[in-house]
Amino acid sequence: MTTEADDTSQSGFTYRFDWGVDGLGALAPFADFVVIVDVLRFSTAVTAALENGSVVLPYPWDVADAPAFAADRGAVLAGGRDAGGPSLSPTDLLTQAAGRRIVLPSPNGATLAFTVAALGPARVLAGCLRNASAVGARLRGINRPAATVAVIGAGERWGSTDGPLRPAVEDVLGAGAILAALDPSGAVGGRRCSPEARAARAAFLDARPRLYESLLASPSGRELARRGCDDDIATSAAYDVTNVVGELVGDTFVPMR
Repeated sequence: MTTEADDTSQSGFTYRFDWGVDGLGALAPFADFVVIVDVLRFSTAVTAALENGSVVLPYPWDVADAPAFAADRGAVLAGGRDAGGPSLSPTDLLTQAAGRRIVLPSPNGATLAFTVAALGPARVLAGCLRNASAVGARLRGINRPAATVAVIGAGERWGSTDGPLRPAVEDVLGAGAILAALDPSGAVGGRRCSPEARAARAAFLDARPRLYESLLASPSGRELARRGCDDDIATSAAYDVTNVVGELVGDTFVPMR
């Protein structure tokens, strides 16, 4: 890792939390691990696909050469849910044919995953509510004292896919679930969770008894419900239902070994 010199890097803390591309740029160069959290729906979709025996290649949203990217890698390009093939729907990915290589674009989580390699973290994981404790357990089990973990909430966008970042409550809760698993005791005055990470952790602990209701009432959840995707909200709100953790190896999320 490079030397930390910027106050925005949350230096001195083992577990850190920030938002979007700018937060990724601030934290990733100083992290041993980056965990990308996009609960509704990219990181949940990655986890669901891996649960079902497929692998996922992240790709930026609405890029014209996505079909060529998929073809070059022997993969199927995800599309709209109504097309019947792979899509951002984690519910569908749990039940579709296994063993696929899926190129999965999304405006936020996939874009972060596609661009993170240039920023210097050693390893990149996909985290969500479904695998939060598994992510924490894997990272705590790494034989590397004081490994720094940057948890990045993908967030949403105001107005359009290229609008300014809108912090999203579902990603606060997903990040907080992972941070609670990383720091179960939450000891006050310690140097584990940064103030940002501690706030996300506290938000999750408060909402834990009503995760589905919290996601459903969020702007992202309301949009999905209006589109008839209530099942994806339930799939995304399911807490600690899998031990599968996706790790980005090259350009592909595969099960973490």
